[in-house]
Amino acid sequence: MFIELFFVTLQTELEACYAEHGKKELQEGIMTGTIVNTCTIIVGSLLGALLNRGIKEKYKDTLYTGLGLASLAIGLNATISNLPKSQYPVLFIVALAVGGVVGTRLDIDNRFRRLVDRHSKNSSGAHLGDGLSTAILLYCIGPLSMLGPVISALKGDHTFLFTNATLDFVSSTIFASTYGVGMVLAAPVLFLWQGLFYVVARISSTAISDAMMAELLIVGGLMIVGSGLSLLNLKDCKTLNLLPALLVPVVWFLVQSVLLW
Repeated sequence: MFIELFFVTLQTELEACYAEHGKKELQEGIMTGTIVNTCTIIVGSLLGALLNRGIKEKYKDTLYTGLGLASLAIGLNATISNLPKSQYPVLFIVALAVGGVVGTRLDIDNRFRRLVDRHSKNSSGAHLGDGLSTAILLYCIGPLSMLGPVISALKGDHTFLFTNATLDFVSSTIFASTYGVGMVLAAPVLFLWQGLFYVVARISSTAISDAMMAELLIVGGLMIVGSGLSLLNLKDCKTLNLLPALLVPVVWFLVQSVLLW
């Protein structure tokens, strides 16, 4: 009850902060929502690392089951809700096929995990790569994390990102309780990812069309579903190998705009 109250209070305070300072910060070009989201991951990771020894394995298993189910729900919601908006119903299939082949050829998933584990010195090092790969996808690939920076840049409304920050705080605490303080490395990745959407939206409001965003959310939603299956130990989908799939819709719309121009 206390934890739930804390999260609700946190989100309320963030929204109140925006109501007071949002317009002024928009004019100055400050990525308030993204900065807050990044900080909550850092704080959550540090808190989770501190609580590591105080959480028994059976409770961690329960938390991961809940997080896995939540990932499935978030991913399926992103995909199903955006399928009716798709102008090209088979594009996401092509994207997953092409992106998956390219990612597997490059062996992105295994290369990432080996790199992270090689430079990890804590007791959770053997699994840190697994945790980071799942966390990065969960933090970055989703409606709130992708639409949030765009709305923040165009309208100065940080509500999506404040909501996302609350969810990421919970997730980062759970992840760090198992994989250690190294999970804080996901924070700069999120900052760069959301910053990219923010900057592009500030430069050109038409660069990220609703049609492109729908295709990205369909593909991204399925990738989150894959992460959920991994968290539930049902199947290791090696979701990082699917990352190139996100480039396929971008290239498609870019080529389309050039041909029409």
